[in-house]
Amino acid sequence: MPKIADIQETPNPNAVKFILKEAVSHGTSHSFKNVEAATDDKLAQSIFDVDEVVSVFYMDKMITVEKTDDIDWDEILPMLAVPIRAAEAVKYSNGNGLAAAAKVGGAIAAAASGDPKITQINELLDERIRPYLASDGGWLEVVELENSTLKIRYEGACGSCPSSLTGTLMAIENMIREEIDPEIQVVAL
Repeated sequence: MPKIADIQETPNPNAVKFILKEAVSHGTSHSFKNVEAATDDKLAQSIFDVDEVVSVFYMDKMITVEKTDDIDWDEILPMLAVPIRAAEAVKYSNGNGLAAAAKVGGAIAAAASGDPKITQINELLDERIRPYLASDGGWLEVVELENSTLKIRYEGACGSCPSSLTGTLMAIENMIREEIDPEIQVVAL
């Protein structure tokens, strides 16, 4: 059962990041845009059981929760602390390696895909983008590279933050064009 080490605001006024003393996942990100998506995830479901929760994202020692505009943080934070303190680490079996890589996504899925361009893109994102997004309670997954279009998905606090869909997206596209391929266009799903 993890203890909450800190609660931090994010650039998204409707999202906060809980920093934990123990990991709830180990190198895997888990993003749930609504309660229906969380039906098979005990932790996310328990957080959605708190009224006014819009989305849940967690990885390692971080949980980001987005709320509606209808409730103040002072009201909902004590209610969110209960399921977060009761959380247990997510465990995965060591079945099919490719299926597990697809489930995890990001750099692991890219390595499994064998596409050197996706590997380069993930290395660039790991080095220069993802650490900053994680510090704000968010994340970024590469969904696919089709022709010259790179499809990405923002998660956590970044999923509904206006700055992720404007400035950050343009910065990512510019970096990838300058350092990897000038033809790549980046779109957020």
